[in-house]
Amino acid sequence: MQINKTLENEKMTLALEGRLDTLTAPQLDAEIIGPGKLDGIKELVFDFSNLAYISSAGLRILLTAQKTMNKQGSMLIKGANADIKEIFEVTGFCDILTVE
Repeated sequence: MQINKTLENEKMTLALEGRLDTLTAPQLDAEIIGPGKLDGIKELVFDFSNLAYISSAGLRILLTAQKTMNKQGSMLIKGANADIKEIFEVTGFCDILTVE
């Protein structure tokens, strides 16, 4: 998986490419989870336009990021394909996350 991170003032955009699964989830985890990683970020955007698949390991990271952003701003997922949107619906994540 490839992660393209863009910082613009208080907005962080992470464009993910490939598969977010058990093997690649630690890569995303290292970018955003942990003390100081999202400090000062008011808007967190995930661009899933080029993401082919997400597993439960990826969902866990999104949930952790959402909990953090609930305290300090907003989080948006955009560009998710039909398969990923279906995973969000089946797991109930569509009620927790803002998916565009």
